Amino acid sequence: MAKHAVLSSGAKMWRSLACAKSELRLDLTLACGQSFRWRETAEGHWSGVMGGRVWTLTQTDDTLWYHVYKNHDRQGEGSDRKRRAGVSLQMENKSEKRFKRALKKEEEEEEPVPVTSVQDTEEEEEMLRDYFQLNVKLGDLYKEWGAADPHFKRIADIFTGVRMLRQDPTECLFSFICTSNNHISRIQGMVERLCQALGVPLCQLDQTSYYNFPSLSALADSGVEVCLRDLGFGYRARFLQQSAKQILDTHGLQWLEDLRSAPYLQARDALRTLPGVGTKVADCVCLMSLDKAEAVPIDTHVWQIAKRDYNYASGNGQKSITDKLHRDIGDFFRKLWGPYAGWAQSVLFCADLKKFQKLKETPHLKQPQKEENGEEEICKKVKIKTEENRTMKKMKTKSADHKKAKMSV
Repeated sequence: MAKHAVLSSGAKMWRSLACAKSELRLDLTLACGQSFRWRETAEGHWSGVMGGRVWTLTQTDDTLWYHVYKNHDRQGEGSDRKRRAGVSLQMENKSEKRFKRALKKEEEEEEPVPVTSVQDTEEEEEMLRDYFQLNVKLGDLYKEWGAADPHFKRIADIFTGVRMLRQDPTECLFSFICTSNNHISRIQGMVERLCQALGVPLCQLDQTSYYNFPSLSALADSGVEVCLRDLGFGYRARFLQQSAKQILDTHGLQWLEDLRSAPYLQARDALRTLPGVGTKVADCVCLMSLDKAEAVPIDTHVWQIAKRDYNYASGNGQKSITDKLHRDIGDFFRKLWGPYAGWAQSVLFCADLKKFQKLKETPHLKQPQKEENGEEEICKKVKIKTEENRTMKKMKTKSADHKKAKMSV
């Protein structure tokens, strides 16, 4: 059975590129609600699908290591053609089961290997650099944000290396349509089921099957809404199918990619014309896939951060976030943090997630308490010393009085 790669088993099957943890931390960046397709498959090892390939990533202090698995995609093009032709989902499932049986038999005989041609190696390194936007010097941005914002500076000492991903626009948009009234772990499950139902199978590792994200054509199929409702998507099922159909019918396959070159507000307003896409989802897509670093997604969570940590008072009497409040809070943070405000916001969002609260209990944060304890200890010692001195003085005084008494006798 093919297994997930682990660096400790030997670096021969891995490739690497120089990248300090201060520039990228996988555990924070991949688990903070930007992408929903990465899992920690071994300690410090993250496996997921990106760019139609299955990857495992890990890192040491100054190096990012990556392993790319060979895709079993012989049926890939055929499967996508069937979906575009509107073949029923039941037929798709039968085809998929046959594929899995064949895949299992083959993988019992052969471990997955990384693609090793020079062309593939260069392409995959470039894909990784692009995905993590490694051309952006995160350390410099942290310094700028910390100089402008004392609260950010305190948070940044712990939550270093939180980068903004540059995701595929289709995957990002349809993943975030699933986020409405939802939480990260549940969204992960929904996105996974979406890929299993409509995506092309890629490979299987340790009993886990990996699928490519569905194409727009697969998502727009007329049978998709019923299928996704059966899978527990509720009202989101209709939004997913209708948004894909609207993009194909009205704009075409390249429309989402083309929004990368449009101004931020134009791109955001264009996305808001889609079913199930409000201002917050549109801002997430702009920030995480369309190169709009100034986009600041605002939800109740971020609103609470603004009120609690920045004494932001506007909209205090409101129960929900209006377009005006969304714009005002976004402008507040853009003025504070500058053109990469969306990146800075993601650091604070990450730092506020329940799953990462233990990081705030690190030893260097408890230092003030230790200092206080140290001061108490010093005070106690001084007090003891003082009492000792007083006792000695009393003893000397008594001794002197005793001598005087003898002399008078």
